[in-house]
Amino acid sequence: MRPAATAALRAAFLSPPPPISAAAAAAAASRLLSRRPDVLLSLRRLCSGAPIAASASGYQPPPPPSPVMDLQFESFRTQLDECSTLRDRIRAVVTEVESASRIASSALLLVHQPVPLADVLGKAKAQVDVIKGLYSQLGDILKECPGQYYRFHADWRSETQAVVSMLAFMHWLETGDLLMHAEAQEKLGLGSREFGLDVEDYLTGLCFMSNDFPRYVVNRVTAGDYDCPRKVLNFLTDLHASFRMLNLRNDFLRKKFDGMKYDLRRVEEVYYDVKIRGLVPGESKQEAAQ
Repeated sequence: MRPAATAALRAAFLSPPPPISAAAAAAAASRLLSRRPDVLLSLRRLCSGAPIAASASGYQPPPPPSPVMDLQFESFRTQLDECSTLRDRIRAVVTEVESASRIASSALLLVHQPVPLADVLGKAKAQVDVIKGLYSQLGDILKECPGQYYRFHADWRSETQAVVSMLAFMHWLETGDLLMHAEAQEKLGLGSREFGLDVEDYLTGLCFMSNDFPRYVVNRVTAGDYDCPRKVLNFLTDLHASFRMLNLRNDFLRKKFDGMKYDLRRVEEVYYDVKIRGLVPGESKQEAAQ
């Protein structure tokens, strides 16, 4: 294209439009208003201060909120704020429970070392008293929201399961028997209608406890206690058989129970190795008769 033609086109596109006379603008507006009377009506109402009614194709302003709806959501906001504050208080106490449980579990690890059992249990029991006081604080908080136990139960579930596991292992070290549900509640100061020890938490804690026995058996045999595998094997066999009485669903508790059979198998292997080497002490007359 020639430069002259290019310049002419550029000037045509970039030059401002010619001014429109007032008469021409008035005529164009009159033609528009004659075709759209609703626009004329809106302009008149706008000039007079009256509310403008939206046309069928125009914008429809939202209706004002209902007072009843406002009251309902204001109540919801208050309830959610109170719930959040209450949960923060619960979690603060649960954090202290977890800390005390971790200290007690660390003290129990000395049971795998040549340390007197009384010293090991003494350090762990000192933390049990602390944990009992913390659960009492949780109970006081839950009294402020009666009937809401299972609403906040997940906030201390895992910590409670770890505490039950620790208490059950300590009880076995002392007595050689299983820590019953009622005994666990008593040790934690629970058992009221508003705040008790959930059965599933208790059972899950027992499953966690079984994980400590394979290592304990190996270390006891290394220390020369060749009768320990038999005791642990009898205990775990009875516990496993008792669990099989329950109709467990395919959930977290069922998975933990499935892990118990592997702990039992490892203890059986240790007992078998000790027995074939002739290191098992002689059975008592009562056991031989059975």
